[in-house]
Amino acid sequence: ALADLATAGLRYDGWIANADVPKAFAAHRVTVHIPRRPYREGLPGIPTIRMFEALACGIPLISAPWSDVEQLFRPGVDFLFAHNGSQMRQHLRAVLADADFAASLVTSGLETIRSRHTCQHRVDELFGVLMECTTEHTINKTTAKEAAA
Repeated sequence: ALADLATAGLRYDGWIANADVPKAFAAHRVTVHIPRRPYREGLPGIPTIRMFEALACGIPLISAPWSDVEQLFRPGVDFLFAHNGSQMRQHLRAVLADADFAASLVTSGLETIRSRHTCQHRVDELFGVLMECTTEHTINKTTAKEAAA
């Protein structure tokens, strides 16, 4: 795999700790997301965390295809899909050559993250699941504990 990357003119520098991901994004003008096959096949329709991280960090994102069945993001508005190598090169050139286009992707991506994908949104969703899965007694008890906190 490393030889294939080198042949393609790419350099592998190892993995990045999650805490360092925002710094890595901030050091570049665009990011490319290529979901690994086990995620695409084992969790169809569910993006990896990198989609959320890149958009939240305000970097233009170009992604290999994945199925956004829940319409979490707006392809072509928040980020770009590249369905093959030629399209990936075309998108990279467009983003790198046109600062206004890159800025529009950043603005839209941040808008979607802030309006639908913050920690508060996930907490609200988890409490919704909790409400659906618990008895009335547990719900009242949880609410009372929260009120006392």
